[in-house]
Amino acid sequence: MKKFILAPVFASALVLAGASLVSAPTLLAQSDQITIKDPAEFNSYQNAITQTDARAKASFSETFLTTYPNSVVKKSVLDGLVDAYATFDQAKTVDAATRLLQVDSNNLKAMYLVAFIKKQQANQAAASNPSQQAQLLDDAAAIATKGLAATKPADVKDEDFKKQKSTTDPFFHSVLAYDAIFSKKDLKAAIAEFRTELEITAPEATKVAPALNDTLVLGQTYTQLTPPDPIKAVWFLSRAQNFAPDNYKPIIEKQAKYWYKRHHGSTDGYDDIKAKSALTVFPPEDLTIKPADTPTDIANKVVADTPDLTTLALGDKEYILANASKENAEKLWAIVKDQLSEVPGTVIAATASQIQVAVTDDAKADKKADFTVNLKAPLADKDIPAVGSEIKNLIGTYDSYTQNPAQIILRDGEIQKDEPAKKKAPVTHKPSAAHHKAA
Repeated sequence: MKKFILAPVFASALVLAGASLVSAPTLLAQSDQITIKDPAEFNSYQNAITQTDARAKASFSETFLTTYPNSVVKKSVLDGLVDAYATFDQAKTVDAATRLLQVDSNNLKAMYLVAFIKKQQANQAAASNPSQQAQLLDDAAAIATKGLAATKPADVKDEDFKKQKSTTDPFFHSVLAYDAIFSKKDLKAAIAEFRTELEITAPEATKVAPALNDTLVLGQTYTQLTPPDPIKAVWFLSRAQNFAPDNYKPIIEKQAKYWYKRHHGSTDGYDDIKAKSALTVFPPEDLTIKPADTPTDIANKVVADTPDLTTLALGDKEYILANASKENAEKLWAIVKDQLSEVPGTVIAATASQIQVAVTDDAKADKKADFTVNLKAPLADKDIPAVGSEIKNLIGTYDSYTQNPAQIILRDGEIQKDEPAKKKAPVTHKPSAAHHKAA
């Protein structure tokens, strides 16, 4: 998955959150000492702040703000208006919060709500309008950046402001992470923001949404790097799987095991990583997962474990010549060069003077020839094999080879007319120490 194809994956991850507009943080009220001298203004103010129905409160508050646009209690009324709209109208919530920020530039609740709603709208726009999604996330990120830089108002106690920031700052870093992914296309920046979010979130809070969602997305983001970071991907995917709702566990575990196996070669040891990831948010600095053997490792091992290289199946020989170290490839080539061999496989291309054949399963799947047989004598048109047909009685003499691209060239080829002699079956998978001899 080298291309940037995160949106569908992340959209499914976000379902876990179940987030709604009313999940805005509870921020402590400021203790303004207010005196309203005009009785009419005071009565209008009382009508606005004493309403228990949100829609009525919004209506009376808007009337007050229109009638008394420069009132000393404007900030207080706007604050209540934001709360009222937050229960039933996103667009008006953003509008009221924006007006509140004009008179109280460090109001964390207003910034949180604007960023929250725009992020939510961006998620809704992801499938149908990616450009709109990017713009909404840019807007949310701009507010989040201001929120992270917000300073304590004079009338708020230090400990109260600290509590407010402990609620809003993790969310603001989450917003910046999603903006980095979907708008800025900067995966490393997204990873940094997600990690900061998790670092400043209480460990128990990382086990539930929304931090649990972002743990999952962080793991997925590590898989999208070039090259991917499978160890960190497995850790965060496994941690998300540990605490996800039961219906999501199999989906997430499938992702985690895929990347573990892709790196390690099997799922042996995965359960240990999964258990450890449940205990801490971040992996140990010295966490390692043994990488799987490379094609070169496998090919060299076959050479080392095979006393008689002539007993190797045709596909094994091709695999070694293509993947082994130069020394081991030359060791095999010294034995097979100028030797006659049958070349059974699928015809990829054919002319009167040359037949190209896919012998191994990988070559057949890719529809690419890994053997080229140059014929001793031209074929009649009627004898040229059809592309896609299976040929079993083609023979030739090993002449040359290349490792990249993997290709073995044979000379003096011919299609035998008689029943071909019994031959070794080509391997269809990567050779191993336990499976390298002829069938």
